Amino acid sequence: MKLYGFAATRSIRVLWALNELGAEFEFVPVNILAGEHRHPEFLSINPAGKVPVLVDGDMVLTESAAIVVYLAEKYPDKRLLPVDRKQLAQAYRWVMFAMTELEQPLWRITRHTWLYPEDQRIPEEITIASQEFIAMATILENHMAGRQFIVGDTISVADCVTAYLMDWANEYHLIDEHPRLRAYLDRMYARPTAPLRIAEAFANLQLKN
Repeated sequence: MKLYGFAATRSIRVLWALNELGAEFEFVPVNILAGEHRHPEFLSINPAGKVPVLVDGDMVLTESAAIVVYLAEKYPDKRLLPVDRKQLAQAYRWVMFAMTELEQPLWRITRHTWLYPEDQRIPEEITIASQEFIAMATILENHMAGRQFIVGDTISVADCVTAYLMDWANEYHLIDEHPRLRAYLDRMYARPTAPLRIAEAFANLQLKN
C-alpha cells in the first residue's frame, strides 16, 4: 500500500490507523506548500488535488475517514471496528459526527484565519464557526464522561478520526473549557502508535525547509 499525504493535514488520521493496525505501507509525501498537489502526476491519482490518498493494488481511495474505515475492514482482527453491531453503529455515528459537526467549523476557521487571501477573509465567519464548534464539542465532552475512548473500551475508527480534530481545535483554544476533551487529547497522543501532533509536524516541515 502507498499513502500519499502531507504532514499536519488529514493524513494524520490515516497514519494513525495504519500505525494502530501495524500495517506495512509506503508514505509518499506530497508537498502542498510547494504546489505538488496540483502537479499532473498527482492529479492523475486524485483529480481533486487533495491528500490523503491510499493506493492499495489497483484501488485508489480518497477521503480520510473512508480510508480509515477501509483499513479497519481490511484488518478485522485488529478490532478498530467493534464486533458488536450496536457498538459498530455507534462507531459509524461518531465518525459522521466528527466529519460533519466538528470538522466543518474548524475548516471554516482555518480558511478565514490564514488559508484564504487576506482580502477574502471574513472575521465574522471565525466567530460563528467557533461558536458552532464549541456547541458540538460540548456534546462530545458530555459523552466522554467516564470513558477512555469514544466507543467501547478500546480504540476504534471513531478515535482515529476524532483525535486529530481535537488537536486542531486545541490549536485555536476551542477546547480550553472542555477538560474531558483535553484529557482525551493528551491520552490519545500519549499512545506509542500516535502520529506527530499538528504543531510538531509543522515544526518539522520548517526545519526541513
